[in-house]
Amino acid sequence: MAMDLSKLSNSKVKAAISALQKGDEKAWFALFAPDTTLLDDGNQRHFNNFFKKALGHERFLSIDQVQNNGLTVYGNFHSDQWGTFKAYFKFQFNKEGKINRLEIGQEAD
Repeated sequence: MAMDLSKLSNSKVKAAISALQKGDEKAWFALFAPDTTLLDDGNQRHFNNFFKKALGHERFLSIDQVQNNGLTVYGNFHSDQWGTFKAYFKFQFNKEGKINRLEIGQEAD
C-alpha cells in the first residue's frame, strides 16, 4: 500500500521519501551530492554505506509533520533491524540543488 506523501511540499524531499519508501537505490542516490553528510542521532555515518543497507529495509509508516519549508519530515518509522519508532529526516541542499546534508534520528517522546 502506497503511503500518502501529499504533506511533502518540497518536490525533491518528496522524491527522496518516495525513493526511500520503494527502496529505489537509483532514484535515491541520484538526488544526493557525492559528498553528502549524514548524521544519525548526531553521529556522522558514511552516507552510501548506510543507505545501501537501509534501502528496502527502512521506511516511513506515516508522515506526521512537515516543517522548515518542507525540508524537515517527522513521522512514524519502521526499520527491519530496529523496529518502529518516531523519527525525523532533515534535508539540506547545495547550490546545485542536490541534497548535501541529511540528519536522521529518533524523536524524543
